[in-house]
Amino acid sequence: MDIKPYMHTLGQQARAASRVIAAASSEAKNSALLAIADALNNNREHVLSANTTDVENGRSNGLDAALIDRLELNDARIDAMIEGLHQVATLPDPIGEITDLTKRPSGIELGKMRVPLGVVGIIYESRPNVTIDAASLCLKSGNATILRGGSEAILSNQAIADCIKQGLTATGLPEAIVQVIETTDREAVGELITMSEFVDVIVPRGGKSLIERISREARVPVIKHLDGICHVYIDDKADLEMAFNIAFNAKTHRYGVCNAMETLLVAEGIATDILPRLAKAYDAEGVELRGCEKTRQLIPSDIECIAATEDDWNTEYLAPILSIKVVADIDEAIAHIARYSSQHTEAIVTNDEARGRRFMTEVDSSSVMVNASTRFADGFEYGLGAEIGISTDKIHARGPVGLEGLTSQKWIVFGHGEIRQ
Repeated sequence: MDIKPYMHTLGQQARAASRVIAAASSEAKNSALLAIADALNNNREHVLSANTTDVENGRSNGLDAALIDRLELNDARIDAMIEGLHQVATLPDPIGEITDLTKRPSGIELGKMRVPLGVVGIIYESRPNVTIDAASLCLKSGNATILRGGSEAILSNQAIADCIKQGLTATGLPEAIVQVIETTDREAVGELITMSEFVDVIVPRGGKSLIERISREARVPVIKHLDGICHVYIDDKADLEMAFNIAFNAKTHRYGVCNAMETLLVAEGIATDILPRLAKAYDAEGVELRGCEKTRQLIPSDIECIAATEDDWNTEYLAPILSIKVVADIDEAIAHIARYSSQHTEAIVTNDEARGRRFMTEVDSSSVMVNASTRFADGFEYGLGAEIGISTDKIHARGPVGLEGLTSQKWIVFGHGEIRQ
C-alpha cells in the first residue's frame, strides 16, 4: 500500500463527511448510534472471534499481561460498549447550543454557539472498545473521525468497524464519518498527525512513548495525557474501613488502566492501624509492594516489601505493583503529589471536611477526589456515556473528554440593520 495517497484519500473523505455530520439532526445522530448498537449486538460472535485471534496472536508475540487485559473482549465488555452507545444517544446534543446571549449598546445581540471541531484523528493501542467509544462521541458531537488502532487489535477493530458502517448505512449517513485505518504500517500515523489540511485535532491513547512521539511530531493540536501516576492519601482522620476499601479497590480493581492507584500515601498517625491489614490484602492478590523505610518496618515480616527507589515514585506500573510511602501529614502528602503526580487523578480519604476541601483546592490534577476510588475517573462513570480519552492539559479540555470536549464555540451576532459608527 502506498501510504501517503491512501491517507490523503481518507482525509478528503473525512473532511467531506464532517460537513454532513455537522449539519445532521440530533434524531439522525441518535438513530445511527442505536443502529450501531444493534449491529454490534447482532455481530457479537464475529467480533469475539476476531478478538480471540488477536489475543492469541498477542500472547504468541509476547504482549504483557496489562496489554492483553486491555485487548481482550468478552460478553460483559461488549455489553458495556452497547450500553455506552445507548447512553451517548440519550445525552443532550451540544451542537447548536447558544449561550451567553447579550445585547450590546450598538443594538446587536451577541452570543456563542457550540460547534464541532471537524475531523478528529484518534490513535490508540490495545483497547478495541476505544473504537466504539471514539466513534460514538465523535458522531454525537458532529465530528468525522479517522481511527488508527494498534496492530495487535487489527482484526477486532475491523470487525467493530463493520458494525459501525452497518449502523451508518442503515440511517443514511456516509460511512466516511467513521473510518478505521486498514494498515498497521506506522507510516500511516506519521501521515495522520501531519495532515493539517484534513485533520483538526489528534487524540492519542496509549503508552507514554507513543504519546510523546505524537506530541513531538504532530502539526495539528493534540489532546493527551502522558501517563497516570495516581495517588491515594489516607489521612490520619480517615475512617479505617473506608480507607481500606478505597485503597484496595483503587489498586486491584484493574491493573492495566490509567486511573489505577500507583502510589499509596499514608499519614504516620494512622499507618500502624491500616498498613499491616492492607499489606496482607495486597499480598493475597499478588501485588508486589515497594515501600519507604517506615512502610517496610510496619508491614508484617512474612510479607515481602522491597525498598522503593526514586524511579518508583515516578512510575506508572499498569501492573500489580504498588509504591507506598508513610508521610507526616497532609502537607507532606500534597508536596509529594506536586512533585511526582502526572496530574491525572488523586484522592484523599478523610473525615475532616476542611482537609478534604484543602486537598481539592491545592492538588493540581484533572480529577481530585475526596473519599472515593481513583477508578471513578472515567467518562462512563462521569456520565459522559464514554470518553475519547483523558486530558491532563489545561487548554481546551481537561479530565475525561466527552461530547463537550469535542466541540468548540464560535461568536454569533444577531443584528437589526446596525452599522458601526
